[in-house]
Amino acid sequence: MKRVLVALLVVALGLPAHAATPFQPGEAGTVETRASLARQMLVDAHGNPLDGRGTSIAVIDTGIDPTHPAFALPGGGTKVERHLTVVPCAVDRPLDDGLSCVTDVPPGVPSDTGQGGHGTFVGGVAVGNPMTLPDGTHVGGVAPGARLVMISATTALVSLRTAFAWVLKNHAHPCAGCPPIRVMSMSWGANDAVIAGLEQALVDAGVMTVWAAGNTGGDGSTNSDNPDPSATTRAGVLSVASYDDGGHLTRDGQLSATSSRGAKADPTTWPDLSAPGEGITSACRAYFGVCDAVGSNPENGPGATDLATYWTGSGTSWAAPHVAAVIAILLQVRPSATPAQLDAVLKATAYRYGRGYQHTAGGWSSFDRGAGLVDAYAAALALGARHR
Repeated sequence: MKRVLVALLVVALGLPAHAATPFQPGEAGTVETRASLARQMLVDAHGNPLDGRGTSIAVIDTGIDPTHPAFALPGGGTKVERHLTVVPCAVDRPLDDGLSCVTDVPPGVPSDTGQGGHGTFVGGVAVGNPMTLPDGTHVGGVAPGARLVMISATTALVSLRTAFAWVLKNHAHPCAGCPPIRVMSMSWGANDAVIAGLEQALVDAGVMTVWAAGNTGGDGSTNSDNPDPSATTRAGVLSVASYDDGGHLTRDGQLSATSSRGAKADPTTWPDLSAPGEGITSACRAYFGVCDAVGSNPENGPGATDLATYWTGSGTSWAAPHVAAVIAILLQVRPSATPAQLDAVLKATAYRYGRGYQHTAGGWSSFDRGAGLVDAYAAALALGARHR
């Protein structure tokens, strides 16, 4: 199972080492995507703030620590509505039979302790509780009202295929009382025809898939984008590049130097969108390997025993869950929206920072930044959100 961390760090992380209220760098991602602004200023058809409620985000990753304060519910319990792991299966076992290899992790037991903490960090970016840490740092995820379904999987293709197959079979009812899974977040890459087929079936069933673009840099002469299983031009399948605000809480920053680029001559290899991936503060633990590998500036959490529970790191691994959580916000505005409709509105409302965009069949895009920086506020308004 430790090979999961190695693969995710190398492939996805790369080992690079207008708001109503003031913010601090810990909340930079939600400011730049204007997710915080949407939550403060906009409401859904029932008058609820836009926090992603009504959607479960499925994350296939190393696992998660459901006891982390980022996932605590006010009345007790956790936002991790379903916590699964894929146990070793026979390689030649058919996918339908292989679903028996997906088992529940016992309540309150972390599945990320021996796997590096990557999935816990990803989950915190997506749905982490907004809070002020003892030192005054503000932290919080993009869609704190959404819920998580975490599937801990190894990098073996049979394990990843089984995780996708489980979501395809169970997305409408992932557990008793759970919101349906409408979007998946993957901070890794796999060029696999079986996963591509499962992904196409998921999109046809109304579930979007979001992938980290990778952290190998590039100049556009060749494609260095992470291989998601389907061509990035398919509506409902998104590849996300990493945006860097330079520490200034601005939307006029630049692409992260390490963010993977597509080939200039081949628009099918270009990322679809950008999202914050530089200097992101999220849930971690001091004994998680990902904290030591890419993290810095450990911060204590709200409780007396919450020592070094928030860390700051960089990589497209953190950009992907930003977009997945924005999709949860948009689904709160329009639950009937299809993956193709959401794909279109995200790209049409993205903020075009920098230069070099070209008009393509799918709209304005670029080989390194995609359509631009995801904008939750503009996209939610486009789908019919109302001001308070």
